[in-house]
Amino acid sequence: MTPRRSAPAKLERFCKDVLRASGADAQSADAAARAMLHASLYGVDSHGVRLLPHYDRVIRGGRVNGAPNMAFQRTSGAAGLLNADDAHGARAGYAAVDHVCDLAAEQGIGAVGIRNSSHFGAAGAYAVAITQRGMMGVVFCNSDSFVRLHDGAARFHGTNPIAVAVPTGEEHPWLLDMATSAVPYNRVQLYKSLGRELPDHTASDASGRDTRDPEDADMLAPLGGEFGFKGAGLAGMVEIFSAVLTGMRLSAEILPMPGPDFSTPREMGAFVMALDPNAFAGGEAVRDGMTRYLTALRASPARDGCTVMAPGDREWAEAARRRREGVPVDPDTAAEFDRLAEEEGIVPPFD
Repeated sequence: MTPRRSAPAKLERFCKDVLRASGADAQSADAAARAMLHASLYGVDSHGVRLLPHYDRVIRGGRVNGAPNMAFQRTSGAAGLLNADDAHGARAGYAAVDHVCDLAAEQGIGAVGIRNSSHFGAAGAYAVAITQRGMMGVVFCNSDSFVRLHDGAARFHGTNPIAVAVPTGEEHPWLLDMATSAVPYNRVQLYKSLGRELPDHTASDASGRDTRDPEDADMLAPLGGEFGFKGAGLAGMVEIFSAVLTGMRLSAEILPMPGPDFSTPREMGAFVMALDPNAFAGGEAVRDGMTRYLTALRASPARDGCTVMAPGDREWAEAARRRREGVPVDPDTAAEFDRLAEEEGIVPPFD
């Protein structure tokens, strides 16, 4: 099944138009579209524009407040809490970015816990946004249970992503953006749409046994395969920073993303931190260190037929290609876009 392609600008406009029609205010629509386009451009399709029909549904249903009245409370010199008022996760995420960067500019470090939020997509979108202010960014978020523990046979953690981004003095930052599960849940949905098998040791059936069939996948495996205790431990760390530190729901307590309840807020938490290099070795010294590190990394010998890349290198190359050739939209999502365009009288993003 062949994906359809669309220019990034057309996709962004379409996403904003659909979300405004759903009941989102301009800031929420802009933030959600920005986060989705980040993922779709950089090849993280599971967290990209394929989420638009879901976001349309949850705003209309009332799970997500399309016009939130968010409130920030500075709890100490370098820390605070953002009550997102059940906002779209991207609206809360980018607001937290602004707050942590302001705190870090003043204190050298800024950390903000997000309360009463919702699904915010690719955590890397917010870490990268922090680097655009010249800071180092760290972002965590837990999500509803879909990942078994190591040797477990039941859902326990969410995919619980970790994102870290560092300015480099180059055009792009160093970027680590990873789920603590073997793959994200939305990857299973994407592979269903594309009719593809899952990789080995990434998903399990209802009894906890490995499966490559996305139709049989009842839960995800933790990152690490036979050493999945490492992925489960990292997921627990994210759980503590995102839910325990903010007083929000643990993964097992969060309503499932796929529904059927699309009217009750999910009360999700997240954690966002910025560090100002000038408060440590200094901006110039950090950039020099990153240059030396990346030069050595990329010059490291590779195995036959392989290429050594720094975290983020694949994403920047993919973004350049997709800006030239268009962003691929899987068949199921493209059909949903056609439906939304017809129902709302919105120009679709495809030629």
